[in-house]
Amino acid sequence: MANLHQAFLDFNDSIQLDSNHKDSLRSSRNAVRDRIRRFFNEKGFGIQPRFHGQGSFMMNTIIEPLSKEFDIDDGVYFISDNDPEYSVHTFHNWIAAAVTGHTKEDPIDKNTCVRLTYKASYHIDLPIYHVKSNGVPRLAHKEKGWIESDPREFISWFSSKCKDNSQLRRLVRYLKAWSDFKKGELPSGLIMSILAAENYRPDARDDVSLQLTLAAIKETLKQDFKCMRPTAPANEDLLAHFSKTKQEYFLSSLNSLVNAATYSISDAVSHKDACRRWQVYFGADRFPFEDEEVIDERFTVSIDPSITFEIDCLVTQKGFMDKLLSAI
Repeated sequence: MANLHQAFLDFNDSIQLDSNHKDSLRSSRNAVRDRIRRFFNEKGFGIQPRFHGQGSFMMNTIIEPLSKEFDIDDGVYFISDNDPEYSVHTFHNWIAAAVTGHTKEDPIDKNTCVRLTYKASYHIDLPIYHVKSNGVPRLAHKEKGWIESDPREFISWFSSKCKDNSQLRRLVRYLKAWSDFKKGELPSGLIMSILAAENYRPDARDDVSLQLTLAAIKETLKQDFKCMRPTAPANEDLLAHFSKTKQEYFLSSLNSLVNAATYSISDAVSHKDACRRWQVYFGADRFPFEDEEVIDERFTVSIDPSITFEIDCLVTQKGFMDKLLSAI
């Protein structure tokens, strides 16, 4: 039976952002925060924003996309005892003006955020929130007005699902890497994170955990094609906008991935064939290819012939009791 746990750990290392990239993104984010603070100090509006990171960067599920276009989300919060004194558009205009000139590209004022694009192939999205004391944050949406949204609460919810277990975070990265490689539109990273967290099945091996989790997601969506946001805004189905065509495409793609995962952990499949199957879904350039001989080389050690020692191992086989090799 193929055991690709180490291959998946290597895959995870190849797709997650390294510390240098994280430090660079964090430095850029902090510089933008400082610029926005200076803008409000100089303008004397009598209000001062606060900031809270959100999204995959804060959840530690961010991956390096094939496009190399990184993005991070940094919420801009205005806190007061009363309703906002200014319109959604005024807040958007302020933030856009604050960051204009920070990079060579002009900021893009989107419905849900102000986007600042960097030449080094990444961008920072700046969603804007107003919060009454002890209230739920409301997002400044240019079309819908002030709408309840609490990404801080979502980060806390996801962290509680992980419970200091890094495997779930790795599984989310694997799903994002699959979506990144797959042609056609699949659900967002937010939806993938919720589906993985709600259907997570732990195992000592990542390949087995992924197969069990994928199978659980498939059955859940088969019964009811929904993904309810676990935090504000309440009762929001994030898959509600999926057309029948998009639903069928996602379910068909998911079914194919489940079948591949099941095949790859079956008793009759070699390590080499399992690697090849996963490469179909993650890309031959990203998912490592290792056959049994390569794995053996990892455990090659130099032996001092003057030292006396014994080697034993536990032999396991489906349908039989586990036994030490020396006892067989």
